[in-house]
Amino acid sequence: MRLTLHTDYALRTLLYMGIHADRRVSIHEIASAYDISENHLVKVIHRLSRLGLIDARRGRGGGLLLAHDPRDIRIGDVVRQTEDDMRLVHCEPNTDTENSSCCVLSDMCRLRGVLSMALGAFMKVLDGTTLADLLPPEEHAMLRERLPGPRVPVPSTRTVTPTNRPTLQ
Repeated sequence: MRLTLHTDYALRTLLYMGIHADRRVSIHEIASAYDISENHLVKVIHRLSRLGLIDARRGRGGGLLLAHDPRDIRIGDVVRQTEDDMRLVHCEPNTDTENSSCCVLSDMCRLRGVLSMALGAFMKVLDGTTLADLLPPEEHAMLRERLPGPRVPVPSTRTVTPTNRPTLQ
């Protein structure tokens, strides 16, 4: 099974957002991290937003954020919702197009059944995998190193000393 670029970019986007779940990220940031087209990524983001997988906001303070906990995002669901055609082979006529043709063996060939079982096994693995499974906490530092976001300064904390003078730590 070969996934489309649309699905590939959707999965990469969710992975990036999962790594940087502590803040909103931008389309430009994701496109730069993966060296992919921003124009294509906009379409992917729009679809993920419509599917309710991400929260996309425009303007000041905007950006992208996962709409669900990574443990609740099943990779199989993402693939089903972003792939337009899950058929592995085109044995039967496609009623969506004028040039619909079918294989001359379609009524007696067993290949279709075997491929259907293979696709079922493929999807079973993806259905058993969540976004959190792909982002184990012990690998976050390594993943952030490979897919860095902008350097966000850590805010300093202020404490009051016995002399009531604030100091920075």
